[in-house]
Amino acid sequence: MTQSSDKKTAGKRTSSGRARIQADKRQKFMESDVALYGMFISVAAVMSYVESLIPLRLPAPGMKLGLANIVTVWVLYSMGIRPAAIISALRVLLVGFLFGNLYSILFSFAGAAASMGVMYAVRKIKHFSVIGVSIAGGVTHNLAQTAVAMLVLENARITYYLPALIIGGVAAGIAIGVLGGILYKKIKILPSKGNGQNG
Repeated sequence: MTQSSDKKTAGKRTSSGRARIQADKRQKFMESDVALYGMFISVAAVMSYVESLIPLRLPAPGMKLGLANIVTVWVLYSMGIRPAAIISALRVLLVGFLFGNLYSILFSFAGAAASMGVMYAVRKIKHFSVIGVSIAGGVTHNLAQTAVAMLVLENARITYYLPALIIGGVAAGIAIGVLGGILYKKIKILPSKGNGQNG
């Protein structure tokens, strides 16, 4: 009776110890994720700010280089769709509240969400490289923002800028894809088990 009781007690202690270890691991993973997400959001926000300081005359209103999307592509390939989407959304909010307004947040969210969905889908097709995925995201981003602008401004004449926006999306997609691909190959991110390579 005593031996059986001792075994049960030892078993409970072992399971309790394992649960505690697993809880500690999850806590460490969460802390590392928060730090990692914070770093990427900060880098992307700084890139967006630097881009706003570059005096470029682009052929269509609202057209941007999209430097922050280098981080998006890098994270998408290194950590998966969920971390990339979270970082992209938080970056849009941060940059919008610091340097923009509600309209800029709306346009940015539309572009970011659409491009993220398309990049995720295109990435599943094995024939597309990082550059191809980035081009698809860049073009989709501009098209989505144009669609939102048409709805908000109730002006179909905005489609006049579509050729320039598509060409700009392709050009920016190539540059971002090249840089994002280099970062992905040269700097490996080690996501926690909670993230996984989910995309």
